[in-house]
Order: sequence, then structure tokens, then C-alpha cells
Amino acid sequence: MTRALTIGFDADDTLWQNERFFRMTEARFAELLGDYADPDHLTERLLDAEKRNLGKYGFGIKGFTLSMIETAIEVTGGRVPAATIQNILDAGREMLDHPVEPLPHAREALERLVGRHRLVLITKGDLFDQERKLAASGLGDWFDAVEIVSDKSRTTYERVFAAHGDGPEHAMMIGNSLKSDVIPAIEAGSWGVFVPHDLTWSHEHAEAPEDAPRFREIAHLGELEELLAEII
Repeated sequence: MTRALTIGFDADDTLWQNERFFRMTEARFAELLGDYADPDHLTERLLDAEKRNLGKYGFGIKGFTLSMIETAIEVTGGRVPAATIQNILDAGREMLDHPVEPLPHAREALERLVGRHRLVLITKGDLFDQERKLAASGLGDWFDAVEIVSDKSRTTYERVFAAHGDGPEHAMMIGNSLKSDVIPAIEAGSWGVFVPHDLTWSHEHAEAPEDAPRFREIAHLGELEELLAEII
């Protein structure tokens, strides 16, 4: 009989599409500020603002919107038109209302695992927005627990896997971010499974821990069941 694990799943760009809405809004932002800076420079300034503001606003659309406004003020020397600020706010609201599109194999993977393992959604970002996306995804009923956290670190996984299982040594974390989902979970003693996504925020990039015994990579969630049979 397969031994039960606690399996943590990341949400954005692991279970459903997310980053593409940020990229679309970035392109819209570049058009709005096109008279003041070229797109590459704007992208660089916006990323700097996002990183600078993470400690204050956290991860998510609201912080991203405030960072766009801050960047618009900076690149225009404080002369950004009120209409442009309104367009940025409208773009942020549209992101908060965007439909949730589960990624291929996500639903099927959860259906196969439910009842066999403890399934925990571990996601970071704005509480209201993450709750909205989970409800809209139709995937919420498959999870035994949901943890919406401000950030993901070794201590995050130690706490979550102790609270919802038998500790990190008997757990697995699955996600598209090496920096947030995989590396700190391995540091906590868990398995870390990397599922690449074509669009991943540059802030989440990191080197794959190829030498770590508990590191694995799969092309998509459809390969998860085979991986579990191999390692358990």
C-alpha cells in the first residue's frame, strides 16, 4: 500500500494561470507611459519598485498596482496625468476580476490523490484574491487544508507540514517556483517537485538544486502519479 504523504501544492501558475495576466497588464502599462520611457526601461523600473515594496505590500495584484503607480510618478517626474493613474487602477481591478483557468492535468491530478494523501494548498499573496481564485477554480473541495501565507520559507514548510501531517520529512511540495516552492521545502526536509511554467516572475527564478536527493522535476502534473509511485 502506498504510504500517505502530506502533499503541498502551490496555486498560481501551478494549478491555474496567473502570471500571464501580469504580463498583459505590464504591456498595457508600457503603452500608457510610452511617452516617458521605453518598454524595457519601464519593466526594469517596475520590477525594482515591486521588489522594494514586497516588505510593505506583500505579493499580489494590489501591491503590483501600487508599484505601477509609484513607477509612473517616478518616470514622469511627478507629472503623470490623473487619467493615467485612473487607467492603472482600472487595470488592477480588471486583474482582480480575471477568470481562473486551471492548468492542464491539475484537476485530474487532485482527483487521483484525494483520499490517498493529505492535500494542502500553500499559496502566498493577498488573502481575498487567493480565496477568490481558489473558489473560482473549482478545485477547493480536493484540499484537506488551505494555507495562505505572506511568504514561503523553510520555517513556513516546517510549520505547515507539522500542522497538517507528520512533519516535513513525510511531505512533498509541488510548484513552479524553485525559489519559493522547491528549495525552502527541501531545506525543511521535504520532497521538492518543480513543475516549470512558461511564464514565471523573474523574482522567483533560482538555480535548480540538482544535487539534492529530494529534488525532482516533472513536465506537468499529469506525471505526478508516476513520480509518487517511484519514490514512495
